[in-house]
Parts: sequence; C-alpha cells; structure tokens
Amino acid sequence: MSHTERMIALLGAMRREMNGEVSETMTDRGVSYGLNYGVSIPSVREIARRETADHAFAKYLYGQQVRELRLAACHLADPAMVTVDEFSFWSRGLTTGELAAELAFALMSRIDAIDALVGIWSSESTETTACCALMAAARSPKVDCGVALHGAECAVRSFPSSVAVADAAVSVMVSLLGRGVATREMLSETVSRLPQCPASERIADEIAWRTEYM
Repeated sequence: MSHTERMIALLGAMRREMNGEVSETMTDRGVSYGLNYGVSIPSVREIARRETADHAFAKYLYGQQVRELRLAACHLADPAMVTVDEFSFWSRGLTTGELAAELAFALMSRIDAIDALVGIWSSESTETTACCALMAAARSPKVDCGVALHGAECAVRSFPSSVAVADAAVSVMVSLLGRGVATREMLSETVSRLPQCPASERIADEIAWRTEYM
C-alpha cells in the first residue's frame, strides 16, 4: 500500500472521531492548522497505535496540513532515525503548543541526540521549538543536566515574557531535582543567573515551592 493510500485510510479513521465543536473552539483560540477534525489527543494516539511504525510514512504525514495526521506522525516515527540532520524537518511548521507537546512526548524525548536538540532548539529556533526541546528533555533519561539547564537559560533569555517557555523550563528543572545535590546546586545557580523578566519570576516562584517539598 502506498503512503497516499495509507494516509487516506488513516484519515477515514480520524473522520469517524471528528468533533466540530472542538475544532471550532481551537480556531477561536488561535490554534491554526490547515485542516482540523477536532479529534481528541487520546483518540489520535489510539488510532496511531493501530498503525505499524514507519519513519518514512511518519514524515509523509507530518508534511500534510492536517492536524490529526501531524499528531499521529509523532507516534509513527522512529526515534532512532531522528538525527541532527532531521531537526530542521521536524521544526518546520511546529507552530502550535499542542503539536510541540505531542512531538516532545512521543518522539523527541526518546531520541539519542537529545543534548544536540536542546542545544539547537533552545537558542536558535522559535518559542515553540524551544518549548518542545525543553519538554522533551524533561522526559528524557539521556539528557545531560548541564545541557538541559543551559537550554532552559537560553530559552528564557530568548523569550523573556513567555509563559510557555517558563513552564517548559520548570518542567525540565523539576525533572532534574532527583539527580542529586550537585544537580540541585547547578539548578539553583541557573535560576539565580536568569535575567529579571516575567518568565524568570514565574520559574523562581515555581522552583521555590517545589524544592521545599522534595
């Protein structure tokens, strides 16, 4: 079966789960996709699980201007195939927080090149790609503590007013709290170096109470 035939079949499954009200609400909130059936994330994941993982097919789906296909692509791609050379492909069109979160959860948190991803996407890309990299780092056991913290700092300096970046930075910092005293000291130093801005204030408040109870 060709990629096009597989895509049409997958679209049929998605259409059966479509929700026009959800789609309309997302549009009203400024969440923009070429085509959006309003299928819930759990349903997209369930439909994707029925498919055989296929990296080439996943990239084909990711290139379509259809919300559900792009979300499904995150689950069908092979983490072992995502090298530094592929970063630019996955960053293209990564314009919504929803897609960034799903890409981080399903794919980028599982790649071997997580340190490179954090280094590149946290400082040389957009607000959304920076968030994706930090969310992926928060879930990855392979990420280097220093790299993750430096990435969080770079992202905050690049997007000092972003609530999304602040929350993504908090998620990666909290994930590192259990890695020992030395890491906690690095984390504290990182927070102290952040510039005075809305993002750093949000991070400092969150880390203060989370550290107290861990």
